[in-house]
Amino acid sequence: MCADDCTGNLERGAHAGIVMNRHSKEMPGPRLLLGAAVCAIVAGLMGCEDKARQVSPPEPASPPARSGHIRLTPEESARMALQLAPVRQGQLLTHREFPATVQPNENELAEVTTLIRGRVVKVSVDVGQDVKKGALLAVLHSMDLGVAEGDYLKAAARLYEAELAHARAKELYEGKAVSLAELLRREAVMKTAQAEAREAKSRLELLGVPQAEIERLDREHTIKADVLLRAPFDGRVIMRNITRGEVVETHQKFFTVANLNDVWVVGNVPEKDVQFIRKEQQVDVLLAAYPHAIFQGTITYVGDVLDPATRTMRLRVTVRNPDRLLKPEMFAFIRVYTPSNPDALSVPLAALQDGPGGKIVFLQRGPGEFEARAVKVGQEQGDLVQVLDGVSAGELVVTKGSFALKSEIERHKIEPTP
Repeated sequence: MCADDCTGNLERGAHAGIVMNRHSKEMPGPRLLLGAAVCAIVAGLMGCEDKARQVSPPEPASPPARSGHIRLTPEESARMALQLAPVRQGQLLTHREFPATVQPNENELAEVTTLIRGRVVKVSVDVGQDVKKGALLAVLHSMDLGVAEGDYLKAAARLYEAELAHARAKELYEGKAVSLAELLRREAVMKTAQAEAREAKSRLELLGVPQAEIERLDREHTIKADVLLRAPFDGRVIMRNITRGEVVETHQKFFTVANLNDVWVVGNVPEKDVQFIRKEQQVDVLLAAYPHAIFQGTITYVGDVLDPATRTMRLRVTVRNPDRLLKPEMFAFIRVYTPSNPDALSVPLAALQDGPGGKIVFLQRGPGEFEARAVKVGQEQGDLVQVLDGVSAGELVVTKGSFALKSEIERHKIEPTP
């Protein structure tokens, strides 16, 4: 049909050229006739092309892709080496974390002080030094102690004299040399001396003088007036506040000795999480100083009242610390595990990818066909993460290769299924 139209156009063009030449007064030359013929042929061809454009039918449009779905050829699937895992249903342990600090075990903590004022003449230890029970920490020289020791020696001498006089009076009374009244008087003097000796000894004990020093006084009868500060148990000196030559008072704290084999991790629990805390519960302790380490501990104290200002409850965890890695005042987190709903759903962490509006997973819908699904996730436990919404139990999700599928989504601008 197009060929016939073109032929007609050419004939009409040639006829128009001949008619034009007929009205001309002079006969056209060969060049003029050739130009007219070329113009007629071009006009005919253009008309034929326009008509062909109008008649040719439009190309069919490609069918739109299904929302959130991706189709892969067998070659693409083999190249991506996709791995699948089912959505699991069952109880999953979730955890809550509470800020805390490391503190010394107060049951193994001692503040070393003195009961009598004096002058420091010797300091034997420094901060960070390990000490054994009874180790000498410092020596004070005290005039008050010297006076107390002198009083003890005087009382002991008076007692000795009174005991001899009473024994002599008793012998004389038996020989009818003294009266009963004299014997009773000597006995009263002896008992008074005994009371004074006991009082002087008790005063020394109240001043912190050990029994060994009192025995030395009884044996040597010499005054030293030295106050010996000793470690109350095996531990480490974590504080020192004493300098040689200074005069100290009874209210001062000279050393703090702590046994750091066990430490306390003290935290605060918000009111809404109190229900998950119970005594003797096993928990994990994480420290900023050791980001890849987890320390096991036991809840040994749960507060009975809440702080009215912060609405939090005090929590104490006891942690074994044989290597002394946990140091007082370190920042920490107490992680408490709680079981989730028995019907909780979970997927491997490797199945999650970041989508345009949150987390997404890829579900297999058939051979080579996958669906991008938006999901809402909860707590993590190891390699699993709880899924609160978006999937059903038993559905197959892509684990290895999920990132490659995410790249396909971004390349084809496919929106995940909500």
